Amino acid sequence: MTGRLRDRRLPLIVLVAAVAALIASVVWVSGVGSPPWGPGPRAMTGTVSRAGPVHDMAGADRAAGRFAHRRGLHVGEVMQFSNGYYAELLARDGSHATEVLVDPRTGAVQTEFGPAMMWNTAYGMMSARGRPGTAAIGPARAVRIADRWLGGHRPGLHAAEPERFPGYYTLHTLRDGHIVGMLSVNAATGTVWYHTWHGRFLRMQEHPGSA
Repeated sequence: MTGRLRDRRLPLIVLVAAVAALIASVVWVSGVGSPPWGPGPRAMTGTVSRAGPVHDMAGADRAAGRFAHRRGLHVGEVMQFSNGYYAELLARDGSHATEVLVDPRTGAVQTEFGPAMMWNTAYGMMSARGRPGTAAIGPARAVRIADRWLGGHRPGLHAAEPERFPGYYTLHTLRDGHIVGMLSVNAATGTVWYHTWHGRFLRMQEHPGSA
């Protein structure tokens, strides 16, 4: 169903996804077998080594950059929320590849919960299904779906311009033109997944190399 509610079931979904990712990364690192998402090197649902506390946006940028560099990617947008840092990772051609979270207490970086882990057809668990297909839902329709969902579940919020990732879009949510949070829209089904884990938005910056 287009725009169906996701956030009420989020804790269980996040727990299942996190456990699956942990098991997958342990199996892969230990050499027991190939990653369960297939033999390709692109899926990246585990975490990296803890690098120590992250105190500011520059530290979050560096932590995300180390994670990205190992995968041939680079950092784009970085955001700080009350629960931690978020960063977009970009491919060499500037297209959006995936999204990651940076833990401010430990510096650990991991693929973001939800869409980046579960819907991403190139860098997430869905990459096992082969090459990304053509999106059935275009950017303009993704905005309409997001706004319709927000009108029913987050009154007063509106969707900003969508950023296309493999298999889905992520959009900032706005109140009176100011960023509040974000949500994602599945490019094949129109399902909406609100990012409830970030907390309160604090600030944002574009990485100098992303322009």
